[in-house]
Amino acid sequence: MNKKKGLTLLSGILMLSLLSACGNNNGNAGGNGAEPGASAAATQAAGDDKQATGDSSTIDTSQPVTLKMIFVGPKPIDYDTVFGEINKKLKEKINVTLEGEFLDWSDWAQKYPLKLAANEDFDLIYAANWASYNDQAIKGGFLELTDALLQKYAPMTWEAMPEVSWGQAKVNGKLYMVPQNRGETVEKLILYREDLRKKYNLPEINSPEAYATYLKTIAEKEKGVVPFTPETGDWKFHNLDRVLLKQQNEWNMLDFELPIGFKLTDPAGKVFNVYETPEFKELVYYYKDLADHNVWSKSAQNSKLDHQQEFREGKTASITHNLGTLGSLMTDMRGKNSPYELALADVTPDKKKSVAVSTQNGVAIHASSKNPERALMMVDLLQNDKELHDLIMSGIAGVHYNPLGDDKYTNADKNANFTGFSNWSFNSPLNRDNASFPDEANALTDKWEGEVYHYPLETFVFDNSKVKTEIANVSNVMLQYGIPLEYGTVNDVDSGLAKLQKQTKAAGIDKIIAEVQRQIDEFLAKSTQ
Repeated sequence: MNKKKGLTLLSGILMLSLLSACGNNNGNAGGNGAEPGASAAATQAAGDDKQATGDSSTIDTSQPVTLKMIFVGPKPIDYDTVFGEINKKLKEKINVTLEGEFLDWSDWAQKYPLKLAANEDFDLIYAANWASYNDQAIKGGFLELTDALLQKYAPMTWEAMPEVSWGQAKVNGKLYMVPQNRGETVEKLILYREDLRKKYNLPEINSPEAYATYLKTIAEKEKGVVPFTPETGDWKFHNLDRVLLKQQNEWNMLDFELPIGFKLTDPAGKVFNVYETPEFKELVYYYKDLADHNVWSKSAQNSKLDHQQEFREGKTASITHNLGTLGSLMTDMRGKNSPYELALADVTPDKKKSVAVSTQNGVAIHASSKNPERALMMVDLLQNDKELHDLIMSGIAGVHYNPLGDDKYTNADKNANFTGFSNWSFNSPLNRDNASFPDEANALTDKWEGEVYHYPLETFVFDNSKVKTEIANVSNVMLQYGIPLEYGTVNDVDSGLAKLQKQTKAAGIDKIIAEVQRQIDEFLAKSTQ
C-alpha cells in the first residue's frame, strides 16, 4: 500500500481547513472511564490527570509480556524471520513479544466478528471502517482510548497524529482505535493485460463500455485466460461495484455493508436505497451481459482464489483494487521480469476523487486484553520508531527491501515473502515509498492530488445502535438476493431485482435510512453552527 507522501499533506491540510470552516469540535476523546475488562493499570491511567507527561521511561516493564495481534490477510512466508527481528527490538525496548494470527482474505469477513463475539484471548486487532470498526466499537469489543492513556503509553503517536485524525476515529464521541497517520486514496482502478488489448487492437480502456469490450473480447478469443477475477471474501459490494456504481455516479456508499448512498455534491446529504436506483438496475444488466459472455468463472461468487496471484500468473486478464495495491503488484511483477505488459485503467476519469479518512486502517485494543498499556506502547513504537516501523512495513533490509535513504526503497529478492497482510495498521509519515513504483501510478496520484473533493459528510460516522436488528436482516438479504444479481447469475434480472427490493424493504431498510438521515441532518446542523 505504497502512497506518495504529498497526498497525505494535501489531504490533511484540506480536511483541516474544511472542518475548521464548518466549526466542528474535533477535540480528542473525552471521558476517563476505562471499558470493562481493562486492567487495573489501564483504569488508573484513565483516571490520571489530563496533564500526563507521556514519559514512558517511568513505566514499569520489568515483567515480560506476550501480546497477540489479529491481522487480516495471509500469513507472510517469512513471518518467523521478520517477527523474530521485530521481537528482538520490542524485547529490548518494552519487554514485549508479539505473536500474530492471520485471517486469510477468503474467510476473514466471517472469522473477524466471531473472534470478537466469542471474546477470544488476544490483545490487539486490525481495525478499519470497512471492517465494521464502528459496529464493533459500539458492541464493546474494543477498549476506549482516553487522552490520558494515549499521552502516557503512546506519547509519540499523541504528538504526531493530526487532531482531525483522532476526531475521525471517534464513535459516539469516544475513541477506540489508533488510526493510521498517513492519507491514501480509496478510489479503485483496473489492472489489466495491455499486451492482450494491443493483440486484439481494442480501444483505450477509459470507460465502463470500453472495459466491457475488452472483457468480452478476451472471453471469446483468449482461451485459458479468465477475463476478470474478483477478490475473495464476503463482500456485499465488491471492488468492481465501487468503480462502476460509487465512483461512476459520484456517490458515497456510507458503509459497503448496506445498500445506502448519497450524492457527494448534495449539500443536504439526502440518502437513498441504492437497490431502488436506475443506476443499480443499469449495473446489474451490465453484469448480466458480462456473465453471459463468460467474463468471469461461473463459480466466482464462491471462489477462494487469490485474484492478485491469478493475475501474477497470467491466469486472469484483469483485477480491481486501489492504486497503491495495484502499483505495488506492477512493481513486483516488472521487477521479476513478468512476460506480460501491464497497464492501469481509470474508467471514471472525469469523476470526483476522494481520500480515505483516518479509519481506513488502524489498530484497536481488545476490551478484555490483560495488557492494554503494553499494547499501546507497542503500537506507539511500530508506528513511530523508524527501525521497528521499517521492519513491520517492509521486512528485513537487504532481504525483502533495499533502503534508499530514509524514505524510499526498492524490492529485494524476497519482497513477496513479506507482503499482502494488514501491516498498513501502522501507516505513518515514516512509510518508505518504492522508488520503482510505476510512473503511470505516480502520474495518477499527482493528478488526483489536484482533484481531491471534500464534502460536508466526509467525517460523518453512523451510529447503528438503534437499528442493529434491521441491519442484520438487510445484510442477509444482500447476501441471498443482491450478490447473485451482481454476478449475473439471475436469469430474469427484472424479477430478481424486484424480489431484492421487496425483501430489503421487508428486512427494514426504510427504518435504517430514516435513522441515517436523522443523524446526517443533526450532523450537518451542528456543522453550520
